[in-house]
Amino acid sequence: MPERVYSPGGVRALDARLEAAGLLDLAMEEAGRVVADAVHGRFPGHQVLLLAGGGANGGDALVAARHLAALGHGVEVLAAPAKHPLTRLNRRRLAAFGVRPGLLTPQAVTRASQNADVLVDGLLGTGFTPPLRPELAEVVGAVNAARAGGVKVVAIDLPSGLDAAHADAPEEFIRADLTVTLTGLKTALLFGPAAHQAGEVVLAPLRVPAEWRAEEALATRPTDQEIGALLPVRHADAHKGTAGRVWVIGGHPGTVGAAALAGLGALRAGSGLVTVHSSAEVPLVTPELMVRRHADLGRALEEARADGAPDALCVGMGMGPDAARLARQVLTWNIPTVLDADALQSELAGAGHAACVWTPHPGEAARLLGTSTAEVTRDPLTGARALQERFGGVFVLKGGPSVVAHAGGMSVSRGGHPGMASAGMGDTLSGVIAALLGQGLSAPDAAVAGVRLHARAGERAGEQHGYGLIATDVSAELGGAWLDLRGMG
Repeated sequence: MPERVYSPGGVRALDARLEAAGLLDLAMEEAGRVVADAVHGRFPGHQVLLLAGGGANGGDALVAARHLAALGHGVEVLAAPAKHPLTRLNRRRLAAFGVRPGLLTPQAVTRASQNADVLVDGLLGTGFTPPLRPELAEVVGAVNAARAGGVKVVAIDLPSGLDAAHADAPEEFIRADLTVTLTGLKTALLFGPAAHQAGEVVLAPLRVPAEWRAEEALATRPTDQEIGALLPVRHADAHKGTAGRVWVIGGHPGTVGAAALAGLGALRAGSGLVTVHSSAEVPLVTPELMVRRHADLGRALEEARADGAPDALCVGMGMGPDAARLARQVLTWNIPTVLDADALQSELAGAGHAACVWTPHPGEAARLLGTSTAEVTRDPLTGARALQERFGGVFVLKGGPSVVAHAGGMSVSRGGHPGMASAGMGDTLSGVIAALLGQGLSAPDAAVAGVRLHARAGERAGEQHGYGLIATDVSAELGGAWLDLRGMG
């Protein structure tokens, strides 16, 4: 099953459904237990200081304290006045177990952390929006000082002070070594810079009815097994004509390499025949790639289509000022099409079709939405959804990780390598997605599978080269990445 990603509103909706069904107390008990198990598994027998806020997150911490004491840990608890009914209930349960919380103050945190090996942050949950109140900011400062002194910090759901719905990091927040996030993932745990503050993230799915989890989720994160099942299987009687014919349309004097990289990516992702059509002289990066230069590119494309249409198109890489006109022209063919780079123009809104895959990076996405790059990166899920609704088809908002938005929902990719932050990676990805379209995948499946296939190839290349990866390194690993995802590597 894919992992789920939730907004704060989705978490509230799940809690409301659990409460209406009389299951919220059981869910809090389970949440505290899985947090205690995570702490015990990594720090067996260590002295633990737990900080409990007044809300449901604090209730989880109180349950965790009881389970940690039962597992043999030395436990101390500092708690704010309880606001949530279940938090008050769990204070009484903990006291009956022999542990009475002390008052949560910055001074108490400083004192107690001197005797602790591990500190559990149960101050704030997904309902918090910055900034912190001054008195809580002092507590957060005391926690970070303890961590700087060697105490390991484990956050419940997400580090206190972060906004679950956004990827930016506010001025004051707790820096964690481990985050045990409950039920599903959150934006702040997936995208930097906020995600960089969470340490190792462990997803602890709680026992919530599957249909509730699906209905309240904002997005999914597919597993590699699920991605592998999407990849086409080539039978023994296949030939180049049945493996997908892809046309790459791009290249302009000074930017000819982009189209060549897209063509190479398509070949390495299994296309039987790949032809680059360009108005410029495109370098022959491999002899298997066919290159056609045309003085009148638009007319030449119509003539070539009359002789036999391709199975998929890849349009815009390094194309220059003619990109929008040519993209509009080929969109009328209703052939599966990837639009990238210069073909990503706001004037094409409404010109797409269900088999289009648009692949902007955040800067391009901001231009298409008429906003700033910072706003897109702050909330990539909302940005991807807005793009899909405005332009139609499927949108791949590239990044680390990438978001795929289509009419049926959204998914967040996994994996990749920091060395992939270099020129030509997006061109290669466009070729990969076009290759999968040409081999018969639907646009949503081609986008989701192509993004992960490309990321896995980057991981493999990173194992060999570390930083300093170039796009051709990633193309060379696409075959091995394919085997990995199919479980054959």
